[in-house]
Amino acid sequence: MTDLTERTDLPTEPDERSVLMTMLRYVRETVHFKCIGVSAADAVRAPLDTSPLMTVNGLVNHLLWVEKHWIEGVFLGRDIGGEFTDEDPDWEMRTAVEHPLDELLAAYAAQAAANDEVIAAGDLDRMSVKKRRGGDPFPMRWIVLHLIEETARHNGHLDVIREIVDGSTGA
Repeated sequence: MTDLTERTDLPTEPDERSVLMTMLRYVRETVHFKCIGVSAADAVRAPLDTSPLMTVNGLVNHLLWVEKHWIEGVFLGRDIGGEFTDEDPDWEMRTAVEHPLDELLAAYAAQAAANDEVIAAGDLDRMSVKKRRGGDPFPMRWIVLHLIEETARHNGHLDVIREIVDGSTGA
């Protein structure tokens, strides 16, 4: 991973793939940046009474499973494992407190790197193996945009959680 203080959302080339992958890399690196210096105790602390699963660890683990779901599960059609059930739909958030933050961040980075290889392996118009509820597959382009959107949204949650648990603010 690059020096996180030097991360940028400016692509080196103006083409669509460069722009999308730069933005995806930027929001992923921002997840790591927002976790710098958080203590083990604060990483598993849920400061919002109405959201008892909302922890730094929970958000990182959720993003790991989001990446795994969309690329391995939906696009490639693989069984991704996990212990998600109707009774425990937030399994990844609940169990994240059982793992050290650095372990979750390493797993997230590894999943992102593996996903980048899949994304780079072909055209953005390639279609997913699994289909939408209406029966149409998802184009890779949409999946990449969705990963950017969801990761950016959860970076906002990380901002709020960090500020509440330890006062840390910043980009």
